[in-house]
Amino acid sequence: MPLTPVEVRHLEMRRGLFGYRRSQVHGTIEEIADSFEEVWRERSELGERVHELEAEVARHVELETLLRSTLVSAERAAQDMKEQARREADVIVSEAGAEGRRLVRDAIAEKEHLLAETRRVRSILRAALEVLAEGEQTEGEAAPEEETRSAPITPRLTDQSAGTDANRLAG
Repeated sequence: MPLTPVEVRHLEMRRGLFGYRRSQVHGTIEEIADSFEEVWRERSELGERVHELEAEVARHVELETLLRSTLVSAERAAQDMKEQARREADVIVSEAGAEGRRLVRDAIAEKEHLLAETRRVRSILRAALEVLAEGEQTEGEAAPEEETRSAPITPRLTDQSAGTDANRLAG
């Protein structure tokens, strides 16, 4: 165990007749030298350990910096991806809206076309029913009563019933 400076100061040497005893002085000097050598060895080992720990701290600081930059990059990439996804979603929604409006326009045009076609068919049917009704009336007037009795009874269509039948047929 090394000697501390206080212990070295308090070492007492015994005096002999002609001064200090040589063996005791040499022993004490060797003890102080061994203590000094042990302290310097420990100091050197601690210096090396401090150097190792400083290198390890530097490595950890570098890792921390790397992790921070990676985290910032990941956050930036996530933010960019969110923004891009939002823009793409906006584009998809606007395209869907435009497609919906186009479909509604096409459906309205188709409806108008079908309504016009329905009106045309109704007018054709009304005209045909009117022609039939007029034909029956002229046949009834031209035929004698005897022939009318022997002829099968056919339903007579009036203008009102012809219009109703035409509306029913037209849908």
